[in-house]
Amino acid sequence: MHDEIMIRGAHLHNLKHVNLSIPKNKFVILTGLSGSGKSTLAFETLHKESLRQLFESIGMVTYALSKPDVDSISGLSPSISIDQHMTNRSPRSTVGTATEVFTYLRLLFARIGHRVCLACGKDIPPVYDVGSESDDALKEDVTYPCPHCGAPVPNLTMGHFSFNKPQGACPTCTGLGLIHTANLDLLLDPEKSLQDGGVVGWVDVETKRYAEVLQAAGKHYGYDFDVNLPLGELGEAQMDLLLHGALGDRFRRHFPDIEPPGTVSKGRFEGIIPNLMRRYEETNNPAHRAKLGKLLVEQTCPDCDGERLRPESRAVTINGDTIIDVAEMPLTNLLKWIDSLQDQISDEAWMIAEPVVFDLQERIRRLIDVGIGYLTLDRATPSVSGGEAMRLRLAALLGSSLTGILYVLDEPTIGLHPRDNERLIQILRGLRDLGNTVLVIEHDLDIMRAADVLIDMGPGAGQHGGEVVAAGTPNEVALVAESITGQYLSGAKSVPVPATRRQGNGHMLTIHGARAHNLKNLTVELPLGMLIAVIGVSGSGKSSLILDTLGRAADHRYHQSNDIPADHDAISGWEHLDNVVSIDQTAIGRTPRSNAATYTDIFTPIRQTFASQPEARHLDPRHFSFNVPGGRCDRCEGAGVLTVNMHFLPEVEVRCPVCRGRRFKEEVLAIKYRDFDIAGVLDMSIEEALVLFEDIPTVARKLELMVDVGLGYLKLGQPATMLSGGEAQRIKLAKELGKRSTGHTLYLLDEPTTGQHPDDVTRLLVVLQRLVDSGNTVLVIEHNIEMIRAADWVIELGPEGGDAGGYLIGTGTPDEMAGNPDSPTAAYLEADRV
Repeated sequence: MHDEIMIRGAHLHNLKHVNLSIPKNKFVILTGLSGSGKSTLAFETLHKESLRQLFESIGMVTYALSKPDVDSISGLSPSISIDQHMTNRSPRSTVGTATEVFTYLRLLFARIGHRVCLACGKDIPPVYDVGSESDDALKEDVTYPCPHCGAPVPNLTMGHFSFNKPQGACPTCTGLGLIHTANLDLLLDPEKSLQDGGVVGWVDVETKRYAEVLQAAGKHYGYDFDVNLPLGELGEAQMDLLLHGALGDRFRRHFPDIEPPGTVSKGRFEGIIPNLMRRYEETNNPAHRAKLGKLLVEQTCPDCDGERLRPESRAVTINGDTIIDVAEMPLTNLLKWIDSLQDQISDEAWMIAEPVVFDLQERIRRLIDVGIGYLTLDRATPSVSGGEAMRLRLAALLGSSLTGILYVLDEPTIGLHPRDNERLIQILRGLRDLGNTVLVIEHDLDIMRAADVLIDMGPGAGQHGGEVVAAGTPNEVALVAESITGQYLSGAKSVPVPATRRQGNGHMLTIHGARAHNLKNLTVELPLGMLIAVIGVSGSGKSSLILDTLGRAADHRYHQSNDIPADHDAISGWEHLDNVVSIDQTAIGRTPRSNAATYTDIFTPIRQTFASQPEARHLDPRHFSFNVPGGRCDRCEGAGVLTVNMHFLPEVEVRCPVCRGRRFKEEVLAIKYRDFDIAGVLDMSIEEALVLFEDIPTVARKLELMVDVGLGYLKLGQPATMLSGGEAQRIKLAKELGKRSTGHTLYLLDEPTTGQHPDDVTRLLVVLQRLVDSGNTVLVIEHNIEMIRAADWVIELGPEGGDAGGYLIGTGTPDEMAGNPDSPTAAYLEADRV
């Protein structure tokens, strides 16, 4: 009995009293259509109950971990989960700090780094006093004489190489590498004078008052400030006064011998930029701060040039490389640099460096083994994808010697090229061979075939799922006729490949000279009127080319975005497009109050429908919103839950005792539409809501689009914070599909098959092909072979990730690319031919 995890009567969400035995010490795949109940079973039932029992057994309070809806679970092991969310979204966190590799590098540079004497400018070799390694060598207040000139040289410690500590951080940007400054394009109109409204945002009263102050300043310094002259014609001193103020260094350099005015009335003008920055820093109102933030732009710190550290820290070298140089290396190159150290440094230095180097080698090899050797240590963690975040955590587990653990992983193949699947399989089997149970939610057929045990949930999604359709070896599941997964495994079903490829409309959108990150000055033509797949191994430059270069340039052109496009020469062919829409996997909202219904504007006509019922005589649509006062519950303000502060423990959410989690007041809940109240509608799946509102065209059309993109199982009121990246992307896609199209739109999608079962991919393809048939162009960044095979045109970057990538490997139809000898993807396209 202890050889299995026995689940009895699991009935959380759509699970239908599931009874299941999961063998221990096996590599187990949990699969099924999106919304079939996989995550509910793996994370919200097994993992959550494991944590609850573990905390309870060691005497910890478990208020935040209520028992999941399951009759019993026996044989449960301690559980570790690895999902797609990067928990640290701070801009101060990087791949180097998250993996502690940068910590070891800081130690290495502090111990054996060469520095420059600030007095004589000569190289100072490190002091190898091995005996004082744990004493004076680690103290900041210790000094020693320069061997060349005798000047006192302060000791540099690990802290001096950290951009998160005052002794190491650049004082200008405080270690962020970026500064916020005013966006002058939004603040000034150079064609207008100050008097005619040249400063955008100043009302008449402000213009009059500030004009008097500026004229007073002119008199104080002995020149005339002409408020009727167009701002673009002002002299340098006048413009510096207007922008930086009388106390600003940029202005004071013009009159170094004159003291600034003592009062505002005498000309002590604050300056547009200092005034904006002060208000931005001082305001505590989130809405006001966001409004002011739109007038700011991020720029690279002018003092450290984005390198985050103080000058003295950036000057320390090992083998001629600074810690900044090393942090900019892809992990594969960094390992070579580390491996070469013993031959490049003195024997004394090696005595100190050897234990640090050994730990560095182990950590970096694990990161390379999980397929992210192309990442650099200075890569900010907020920019890391969900799949990369998961593999960062997986790499940390590889160094563990724990046994008897239940590992729960959520789609580790996300963002992974098919050639890396075999390496991932070996890693997962390695965890199993240590005596652990590895439970993986996965849709990739290759990974499924490698499992010891395959469990297929279904048969459908949402209310049509929640059952175990088949369980056994992959070969056994392939023989189960009722299993949709089994049909794909056996070859009875497959993602359809078009009989003919589109030829496009004859127009091109061309990116010229793309140089962002690792791109090698690429010029790439995108044929319009096609379904285009941009492919390549992880880190080959796909996102840099399509999202950072083309996407940002399009946002700037069509949507007036402030985001600066990545480095490139030009993009030609815009005249053939009316719009460009980027649909990524970022969240549709940051609070639980945002959901699919509010984001797609479905909730507005639903509220209007309830307000139009005969019983709702004194209610209007506002009363049926949980985001504004009126009809929502006053106690929980429409949240349905109350947050309880547990002081030293995490906050706990409890159901509101007044509305009992239903969000609204009783008089609002008394209004029914076809026997359902507004709370009941929010608790419906999109598929159920489509049936309910089939007679309301404005609602039914948008609901139908969400069903088309494979979201029929989602609840209308499911909080945005509980949606996966793939679900958020498909909600955005459904919203865009609901807009009127001119037939000349370019849609950019980043891995739309994320979280999709092969059967879901088939459904998604129907929607994408429909868009292209209407004259639009759809471009997908993709690793999924089935999606690539269904494309009209393929563009491949590579051949590797990081520095070894960024080249254009080839372009053509999928069949043509299958025969490309330089393509890492060709073998998989060839194997997938039909």
